[in-house]
Amino acid sequence: MRLLLLLFILLISNQLIAQNGVLKGRITANDAPLAYASVNIKGLGKGASTNSKGYYEIKNIEAGSYDIIVTSIGYQAETINVTIESNAPVVHNVSLKEKPSKLNEVVVTGVSRATQLRSNPVPITVIGKKEIEQHVNNNIIDAIIKGVPGVSAVTTGPNISKPFIRGLGYNRVLTLYDGIRQEGQQWGDEHGIEIDQYGIGRAEVVKGPASLTYGSDALAGVINLIPYIPDGDDGKLNGDVITDYHTNNGMIGTSVGLSYKKNNWKYAFRATAKTAHDYQNKIDGLVYNTGFREFNLSGIARVDKSWGYSQIGATLYDNRQEIPDGSRDSLTRRFTKQIYEAGIDDIKNRPMVTNSELDAYAIAPLHQRIQHYRIYTTNSFKTGDGSSINTSLGFQQSIRREYNHPTVPEQAGLYVVLNTINYDVRYNLPAFGGVETTAGINGIYQSNRSKAATDFPIPDYNLFDAGGFLFAKKSSGKIDISGGARYDNRHISWSNFYTGTNTQTGFGEQRHLPDTAGANLQFPAFKHTYQGFSGSLGLTYNISDRLLLKANIARGYRAPNITEIGSNGLDPGAHIVYLGNRSFNPEFSLQQDIGFIAYLRDMDLIAEIFNNNIDNYIYQAKVTDANGNPVVIVPGNSTYQYQQSKARLYGAELTLNLHPQNIKWLALDNSVAWVTGVNKNQQLIAQYGNAAKYLPFIPPLHIRSALKMNLPGTYGIFTKINARFEADAYSNQNHFYALDNTETFTKGYNLFNAGLGFTIKPVKATQAFYEFFVQGDNLFDTAYQANLNRLKYFEYYKSSPNGHTGIYNMGRNISFKVIIHF
Repeated sequence: MRLLLLLFILLISNQLIAQNGVLKGRITANDAPLAYASVNIKGLGKGASTNSKGYYEIKNIEAGSYDIIVTSIGYQAETINVTIESNAPVVHNVSLKEKPSKLNEVVVTGVSRATQLRSNPVPITVIGKKEIEQHVNNNIIDAIIKGVPGVSAVTTGPNISKPFIRGLGYNRVLTLYDGIRQEGQQWGDEHGIEIDQYGIGRAEVVKGPASLTYGSDALAGVINLIPYIPDGDDGKLNGDVITDYHTNNGMIGTSVGLSYKKNNWKYAFRATAKTAHDYQNKIDGLVYNTGFREFNLSGIARVDKSWGYSQIGATLYDNRQEIPDGSRDSLTRRFTKQIYEAGIDDIKNRPMVTNSELDAYAIAPLHQRIQHYRIYTTNSFKTGDGSSINTSLGFQQSIRREYNHPTVPEQAGLYVVLNTINYDVRYNLPAFGGVETTAGINGIYQSNRSKAATDFPIPDYNLFDAGGFLFAKKSSGKIDISGGARYDNRHISWSNFYTGTNTQTGFGEQRHLPDTAGANLQFPAFKHTYQGFSGSLGLTYNISDRLLLKANIARGYRAPNITEIGSNGLDPGAHIVYLGNRSFNPEFSLQQDIGFIAYLRDMDLIAEIFNNNIDNYIYQAKVTDANGNPVVIVPGNSTYQYQQSKARLYGAELTLNLHPQNIKWLALDNSVAWVTGVNKNQQLIAQYGNAAKYLPFIPPLHIRSALKMNLPGTYGIFTKINARFEADAYSNQNHFYALDNTETFTKGYNLFNAGLGFTIKPVKATQAFYEFFVQGDNLFDTAYQANLNRLKYFEYYKSSPNGHTGIYNMGRNISFKVIIHF
């Protein structure tokens, strides 16, 4: 009887499902298919995204009349009414129109909940996947630099770029991956961003203090890298294959992305591999020990329901990264290599590197290995009346090994394991009186441990960070107001850390109690709690739908990082001995921003000016003795000690994009970025004058122009043909921290780039289609040294027979990229 009842229920269920209808069709824009547009049934919680050909399909819709909302970034939303009938598919095609501006684009970074760009007074720039793909780069930060004025990077070769925003960098820039803060020993110059460049679908950049919602380490701003989740038809496997080749360093990159969607579930997976030999320029030739080999895996699963959504993701990053030391033969200027240990190594009499070693893909024995693992979940729960609870929880582990022992290459000089737990809970309250309010708490728990190493630049430490905030925004007529306050508490501690000499190897080693007889107490025990208030208040005045005036004032907070307070030893990969200061206080900034935005018929104009006063600013300075000679603690390595003083940074960014409506296929984008950093240490300036007047590592004036052509229509099998010509001009950097030769004058330079892209149109809609990109960077093979290039200072001689010292940036590079969508 029970079996008959079950069969009856199944038959009835199948019959009911069979009676449901289907809505399908195609979404286009300018007579071209629009991929990844969203089609949602209002009030029903059902929806779909268009595939790469613009087609969509929504199944199992009960019969009735519905409003269908069609949206896509950069286009005006369309709402249509359709009637669904049982057992009869309804076909409805929609053509979207482009938005008059990007002001209505929604962002999720630096705010309490998803917010339109136009209503946010804080400067935010968005870079989409299309723009990222069109710039063929060695890493994701380089793509952001090309697209966002005011963003630059400290580099150590082509695969390591640490972002700077308006002259502030290191852990003052908070890097997020899908909203989870990235933690990977980011205090070091040569510690790059441990993220797969091919897996990013969108980047949101906040310029200015974002401590209000993220706490410490967001003093300069935030870069949120949002992973790309391919979308397509229900029940069908979709994906892409990316192949990338660079002529300068022979970089070969391959990435495979897969996605699958069924009902309310989405799944995405990506695997990437990159390898490169040494890069080259016309001054240095092939630069020894700048190759790398990198592997990435990532996966995401997400479910969207009427109650909200839940997402879980995981990533794996594994990079073997060579780091040069710049040693050369004094006459020929050919690179040399270390074959003896530091005690008997003569830097100026090393053997020369052979040609076969310079262009080999094999990783040299002296290198770094960086592994980063992450698993996280983000969730949103609707609680009625427009309110919701958002949560995120993540665990990540960063393992860094730096191999610097040529006689025992398997012995790591630095070997540290950093474990981090991220947490975030925020409640979006129901709107009251037109005011949207969010309250939340977030932070991290962190532990760092040294393993079987021989060098110990930082102690083993524990860190717990927690902060609570309240954020509110309101729109009234033409004015949008937002702001809030936050309190942070960070506790950091470590126990006595002893080091000694291993009698068998002669290398350093960590000693543990009670076996500390004859050992050195390298890091005495330390315990401290850092506290700080931060907040912001800003408004946007909507002069018209296309003209906006923005103003914001913010107080930022940053606790000193581990190297600034605790370092006392050699970082082998940086070739620097760092010395910290336990007495440092937190940094506090007070920044004012004013911006004017005009999205007109034939041009866009964005003008932003800022002024930032920082108390207790922390910076590196080279250590010298009483005679002005560099202090050498470890031969062949520089010694830097952290300093603290007041500072001021001020500057502006101007963007002028011309896009005449009578020539829609042509555009000319122009930008100017300028920042000056002034050291306010009056005692130091009185003693040393202009040598100590400016802050170190401030980017020079940067002017960028790009002529872009996007040809409409189809030409045989070719479509979406685009080309661009770019010019980058960097001025002389005369304003630098010259005390003790910490920094030197940097000559200005001009770079010219060009790119071409097109799509091969498939014969059938069900076939895969191909995108091709060719790009030339530094087309005239200009020899230059960027002032933020660490390799500029890798020099062991006071003079050079060819008049050039240090290592130069990459020369001409031609890149080829193919993307196969299926």
